[in-house]
Amino acid sequence: MNFPGGGPLGGGGIPVVPGIPSGGARPGGAGAPGFDPNDPNVKWLTNAMESCYAKTAMSGVAGFALGGLFGMFMASMAYDTPFHTPGAPGGVSGVPGSAAATTISSLPLKKQLAHGFKDMGARSWSTAKNFGAVGALFSGIECGIEGLRAKNDIGNGVAAGCLTGAILARNGGPQAAAVGCAGFAAFSAAIDAWMRMPKDED
Repeated sequence: MNFPGGGPLGGGGIPVVPGIPSGGARPGGAGAPGFDPNDPNVKWLTNAMESCYAKTAMSGVAGFALGGLFGMFMASMAYDTPFHTPGAPGGVSGVPGSAAATTISSLPLKKQLAHGFKDMGARSWSTAKNFGAVGALFSGIECGIEGLRAKNDIGNGVAAGCLTGAILARNGGPQAAAVGCAGFAAFSAAIDAWMRMPKDED
């Protein structure tokens, strides 16, 4: 059976099918595999994925997922935290029906499981929201700074970390905002420097 392209097989023995770029050749005789970079659909997808909106959304989703897993792990480690049972004896003096702190291990197994799953879900949700907000905020600020500076260097991460830390700690006053700025900036600089280090090839 003959295929378009001058013979039954294209470059490297791969059949040439109309409309589908072959793995061994590009239009125009180039031998490198891949999609045509001039395709409008490829350009649109590339621009969409590189936009600040897409980066912010992806960082928020990734942070939310990571925070959920981290919160679930931390909740599973707190297996014997105090549990407040309303109306139990030994509560606050002078307050009828106050809560007395007991340990999870002293409850029946069914209640232990119910309380454990409820606490795990609450911690996972809270941690996921926090991680998602931090990830989206940092990524959006860094992308904006990179667009303004037209540079991709460690300064973008440091500035974005400073602004992110200051925004997150703004309710604590100027001193807390300054500490948050310095802490996030130092952490961002350390991570960025490590990511930019040349990797040793084995």
